[in-house]
Amino acid sequence: MIDFMINPILQGILIMIIIGGIYFELQTPGIGFPILASAIAAVLYFSPLYLEGMAENWEILLFVAGVILLALEIFVIPGFGVAGISGIILIITGLALSLVDNVAFDFEPRHIRALLGAIMLVVFSMLASILGSIYASKRLFASNSFLGHLALGTIEKSEDGYVSVDMKGKSLIGKTGTVLSVLRPSGKVFIENQIYDAKSEDGFIDKDTLIEVIRFESGQVYVIKKEDDELNQA
Repeated sequence: MIDFMINPILQGILIMIIIGGIYFELQTPGIGFPILASAIAAVLYFSPLYLEGMAENWEILLFVAGVILLALEIFVIPGFGVAGISGIILIITGLALSLVDNVAFDFEPRHIRALLGAIMLVVFSMLASILGSIYASKRLFASNSFLGHLALGTIEKSEDGYVSVDMKGKSLIGKTGTVLSVLRPSGKVFIENQIYDAKSEDGFIDKDTLIEVIRFESGQVYVIKKEDDELNQA
């Protein structure tokens, strides 16, 4: 059974499942099935190598650390930098070194060839898995596929009236109201029986001061003191 499980072809397939599962889980977090398949494939990959004496504990830990760093890079740390690159390197290193006999390894040509072969197997399998996952995700969630209803297919076009910001504030330009909470320069204003977030163009404006809306930009109402500075007791 161990000889069958450490067959290079089967090992390559397991690597593809591991990487594909991680890819799908990162693309659609919360589903659970992709990461479960990846975890099972990782157990089937490392277990026979560990029993055979090829995979050491530190090599498995390298792989786990690489997955954690990659997840941190995607979900916690913005951009794609040191953590992401380090994670990819650790994943490749952990998978590749597990295929090589560490106890008897030296720098003889045959061992160097074995190491290069292991690295090539891992890299090729990873690339095939990523490309296959991208293709599969497009096919599975296409509008004419059986999973198509899970993907959002509606296009919100601007010519149909869809906008990224609520434009109701545009109608407030020129209207007057009172300051509900002190503007320092931001705060609350009361206009036509509605409360709005507003920003003062005159700096500090005290509570109950009469104000006028002068513009609306990026979802923000901008106000100034009304010239006569009357108090609205309503």
